[in-house]
Amino acid sequence: MRGVSRNLPGTAAAYDQAAVLARLVGARMAERLDYMKISPQRIADIGCATGDGIRALQARYNKTQALAIDVSLPMLHGVRAHSSRLTRLLGRLLNRGPQLINADARALPLADNTLDFVWSNLMLHWLDDPLPALREIHRVMAVGGLVMFATLGPDSLLELRSAMEEVGADDTARRFIDMHDIGDMLVAAGFADPVMDMEVLNFTYRHPRQFLADQRHLGVRDAFLGQQPFRTWRKVFSAWPRDHEGRWPLRFEVVYGHAWKPAPRARPAHTAEGHAIMTFHRP
Repeated sequence: MRGVSRNLPGTAAAYDQAAVLARLVGARMAERLDYMKISPQRIADIGCATGDGIRALQARYNKTQALAIDVSLPMLHGVRAHSSRLTRLLGRLLNRGPQLINADARALPLADNTLDFVWSNLMLHWLDDPLPALREIHRVMAVGGLVMFATLGPDSLLELRSAMEEVGADDTARRFIDMHDIGDMLVAAGFADPVMDMEVLNFTYRHPRQFLADQRHLGVRDAFLGQQPFRTWRKVFSAWPRDHEGRWPLRFEVVYGHAWKPAPRARPAHTAEGHAIMTFHRP
């Protein structure tokens, strides 16, 4: 995932302390599962970070084969670190996992029609174009499988962008894709019955440097905010309006989506470029 620097050594330990948004969004996603009647046999958390999602999924679906997939090796080491030696041993003996896979979401080392349920929490917005990843997820999912994800939407970081504009700084913060465009991508990737919704989560920071520190601990500061001279950041911070408690507010638009992999459509026996060929015979 271009622009994301979570491969830095030591990032995983600090990640857990700063990943407040990811944990909150993961909890919201889990609530949605209460309304999904699924009994998956094989599940995967793509962009698993240090494993909160896959652990929650294994607790919910305790007879599944689970895969924890991330492009960052330190994140996968973090998944392992959360398990005791006894748990890891029993997991290997009972094939309970999760199995750790170091892979890019756009090139999954899995066979076609492998997974029944794919979960992805705040990963897709790091891709300049999520469509190849959605197509790859569609490829590895079994017919009837469910994909569920959360990603950031375009109204995220509005206060910060407004401050940048006020002081004449370049808006280097990452741009996020609209909810409706993500829904269109799901259909283009081959999924059916996409359901999209969104909510705005409001955070406050004691100081803008706390926000910068959190993004650094997550390993995504430059990918999230772009690079600016620190004196420019100081101007931006001075223009960033505080709330009535003297804190710095910042909103995150969170887009939630899920869709199903339908059975392939049957084509007529004789087709050319997807069109049926009709043959006429003279009497």
